[in-house]
Order: sequence, then structure tokens, then C-alpha cells
Amino acid sequence: MGKNQNLMERLKNWGNTITNRKHVGYLFIFPALLDLFIFVAIPLVAAFYIALTDLDIFLQSPKFIGLSNFTQSLQDERVWNAFKNTAVYVGVNVPLQLGLALILAFLLSKPTRFNKLCRTVFYVPVLCSFTAIAILFQLLLNSTVGYIPYMISWFTGSVDSLLSSPKWAMPVVIAISVWKNFGRSLIIYVAGILDIPQTYFEASAIDGASRSQQFFRITIPNLLPTISFTLLTTIISSFQVFDAVYVTTGGGPLFKTETVVQYIYLRGFSDPYDLGYASAVCVELFTVIAVITLFFKGYLDRRIEKNY
Repeated sequence: MGKNQNLMERLKNWGNTITNRKHVGYLFIFPALLDLFIFVAIPLVAAFYIALTDLDIFLQSPKFIGLSNFTQSLQDERVWNAFKNTAVYVGVNVPLQLGLALILAFLLSKPTRFNKLCRTVFYVPVLCSFTAIAILFQLLLNSTVGYIPYMISWFTGSVDSLLSSPKWAMPVVIAISVWKNFGRSLIIYVAGILDIPQTYFEASAIDGASRSQQFFRITIPNLLPTISFTLLTTIISSFQVFDAVYVTTGGGPLFKTETVVQYIYLRGFSDPYDLGYASAVCVELFTVIAVITLFFKGYLDRRIEKNY
């Protein structure tokens, strides 16, 4: 009887500890932490280790070779080309996507029926599969049956396949990506703008401020934390671009749209199935993303502190 009573008391104390307000939060974040540990931390550590080995996709007898994969990758022209293409994609896609989303969010922030309809329409592509969107645009841009090349031919007199053009393939891929993804930032910006006290806008309107002055003097300064979040997440996702290129152009023509993640995939999961080399390029991409993200985060944090 005494043992059972002691056991019941221990269970009761354990239950009180679990339901304590100081500990309940850990229960809610535990699934996310477990997911982060299993699917992010462990693969990341494994990638660093595999990058130092000569390992193929069949995982047979890995051989430790030190920094040889990194040395080889620095001499690989396709690696440099992939980083250049990725930099172009990020440098154009991020400003276009966030700038368009910010302007439209400001114009559509008022809760009218028309504005709500526009927000919904702009957000629909975010929910769609990129494969389906790529097939749609391949038909629209097809030189034989595509309507867009046909319209362009009215002005140029010739019909060209834009996705097969070394000059236009990357701009078209960027345009498709902006069209598909800017709706996510738009909704986030609208939420941030609606959180700004309306008295700021009313007082500025009484003082004679124009819409553009309200945008630059009220909206942007108060939206800096939201802009910081969307900028960092968009930069990270843009550096990891894969499906937008793989489905539309496959990295062509002449490797003009081949990105780092696509080259990693081709090197590791197709002939020569070199996981060690692919992991080395992964580590290099991780380093570039980390450095750029930390730079922008530090800069934006200083701006936010100065503003507040």
C-alpha cells in the first residue's frame, strides 16, 4: 500500500511539473524541435562529414579524402557557372518579388471587397504546384502553339521559343518565379500594414501628406520587422531554387539557367553519383547563404533599433 501511495504521489508531482506554466511551452515546441533535429541538424552534420569522403550513392566503403572535394569544386567551371546563375536569380528575383508585393500590399491594404478579391487572386499561384505552372507556361511560351511568342511576333516579325533562348531563358524563369511566389509576401505585408495604427495615416492625411509620403514615411518604417523577415526567408529560398529551373528549362540552354542546387542534384543523384563532391558543394552553398543572411540580418536589426 505504501509503495502504491508513493508511486501515485510521484505521478502526481510529475503531472504537476508537466502542467506547470513554465514547462507547458516546451511541450508545444517539442514536436518542432524534434522535427528540426531529425530533418535538419542530423542531415547537416552528415553533409559536412560526407563532404570529406569519397562516397557514391550506393554508400559502399566511404574513403576519407579530407578537403579534396572542396579543392576540386573550386576548379570546376560548372560550379562557378552555377553560383553565377544563382546570384543573378537571387539578385533579380528578390527585389522584384518583395518590391511588387510591398507596393500592391500598400494599395490593397484597405478591407474592401475588391481588395480582398485581388489578394485572393494574387495568392492562388502560391498554392499551385510548380510543375503544373511550368507546364502551363511551357504551353504559353511554346514557339509553335504558344500565344505569348505569337504576340511578340507582331512586333519582331519572328517567333522564338523564349525558354530555349540563352538570352531570355533566365529572365523568363525569374518572371515565372516572381509571378508564382510574390503572393506569399503580399499577404504577410498586408497583415503587417493592418497592424499599423490607422491614427498615423489619419493624422498625416490631415497634415496634407500624400499617399507616396505615407508609404515612405509611415508604412515602410513601421513595417521594417516584417520586411526583414520576408527578405531573409526569400533570400534563403531563392538561393535554394531548384524546381523553377528543373521543370522549365532543365538548366539549359547551354547551362545558362543551371543553379547550384540543380548541379548538386545532378552530381549526386545521376552519373557519376558522387555524393561526397555534391555534399562539398552543399557546404559551400550553406556557407554563402549563412554569410549573406547574417549580413542582412545585422544590417536590418540595426535599422530597426534606430527606427524604434
